[in-house]
Amino acid sequence: MELKILEKLKEIRDPEIPIDIVNLGLIYGVQVKDRVAHIDMTLTVPSCPARSFFAQHIREHILKNFPQLEDVVINFVFEPAWSRDKISEEGLQKLRSMGWNI
Repeated sequence: MELKILEKLKEIRDPEIPIDIVNLGLIYGVQVKDRVAHIDMTLTVPSCPARSFFAQHIREHILKNFPQLEDVVINFVFEPAWSRDKISEEGLQKLRSMGWNI
């Protein structure tokens, strides 16, 4: 189920960088235990104003798509800190195709 959740998380885009949060490298892990999905994620900066947006949107999106889950817990972590090297090759290609010099 963890891999299916990770695939669903690819449907959520970062509001500032035009790729999904998985390819952006914001998702550090997904674990399901006792019908609760625990998602470890980071933000591009600890003070990111989208923190509450992500928490609410991810929770709603996963619960909608996985009705067998009772809850989704988002754990924001900042170690290791996010950096551009966390962007997947697919994410880099998407950004380059949009004209980003990365």
